[in-house]
Amino acid sequence: MIPEAAGRGRRRTLRHLVMSALSGTLAGTVAAGALMLLDIGSIGTLVERSTDPLLAAATVFAPFALIGTAAGTAIGLAPYFRKFRR
Repeated sequence: MIPEAAGRGRRRTLRHLVMSALSGTLAGTVAAGALMLLDIGSIGTLVERSTDPLLAAATVFAPFALIGTAAGTAIGLAPYFRKFRR
C-alpha cells in the first residue's frame, strides 16, 4: 500500500470515530435534557431549586455526555473490529 493511501485510510477512520463520538455526545446531552425537561425523577425540579442551577445542570449533563461519547465510539469501532477479525 502506498503511503498516501494509508494516510487517507487513517484519516477516514479517525473522522469516522470523531463523528461517532460527537453523535454519541449529542445523544447523551439530548437524553439528559429530556430528563430535565420532562422532570423524570424530579431531576428538573431539583436542578431548578438548587442554589447553583448551572452547576447542578452540569452535574447532570456531564455524565450523560461522557457515557454517550463512549457508546458512540464503541459503536463506531464495531465495523473495524469485524473487518480486522477476518
